[in-house]
Amino acid sequence: MSTSEEVVFLLDCDNTLLDNDQVVADLRAHLTEQFGSASSDRYWEIFETLRSELGYADYLGALQRYREERQCDTRLMLMSSFLIDYPFATRLYPGALAALARLSTLGPTVILSDGDVVFQPRKIKQAGLWDAVEGRVLIYIHKEQMLDEVVQRYPARRYVMIDDKLRILAAMKQIWQERLTTVFPRQGHYAHDPAAIAGYPPADVTVEHIGELASMDLGALSAG
Repeated sequence: MSTSEEVVFLLDCDNTLLDNDQVVADLRAHLTEQFGSASSDRYWEIFETLRSELGYADYLGALQRYREERQCDTRLMLMSSFLIDYPFATRLYPGALAALARLSTLGPTVILSDGDVVFQPRKIKQAGLWDAVEGRVLIYIHKEQMLDEVVQRYPARRYVMIDDKLRILAAMKQIWQERLTTVFPRQGHYAHDPAAIAGYPPADVTVEHIGELASMDLGALSAG
């Protein structure tokens, strides 16, 4: 963007616009059915180890590591197909696209997500979110550490960040302070985990579902 906007809306993807908890549940069920509970448990152990190393979820990376232990198991190709071909559009939260459309009448909408450089962009595209924000998608390892980059790409007087993690909202608020309005949709397991909420200040605005943004008065939100 070459000119500065009055307000830019930044939105997380997983458990903010898309029910990623259900995607994980479907993957877990698929792995158990196709490979057995022991193999499924081992995959998720690798997944959690890799997430602690990288700082984000890497489903395909975990599959690559799992493959090192199961190189003779040709069914692994079915695991990758399940992930790549998953119908992500069916896991959008009700009203997610309507909320994006409503916000876009007030300012540009940008998806600001953490994740890998292969699976996360595909998920966003397959869900229809890429087109919904006209390609304005930023994916980092730790997005809260990339705010200077966000300002450079999408300059604005004010920002609104919508995310299911209070930790992320608090970290961004500490940097941007009054320049940022935070919105906390109480969706997904992080939003209902006392340990993930404790110790962080409440968001400026809390909604139960992302779809509420499609019908609520957004004047004060966009004006700060």
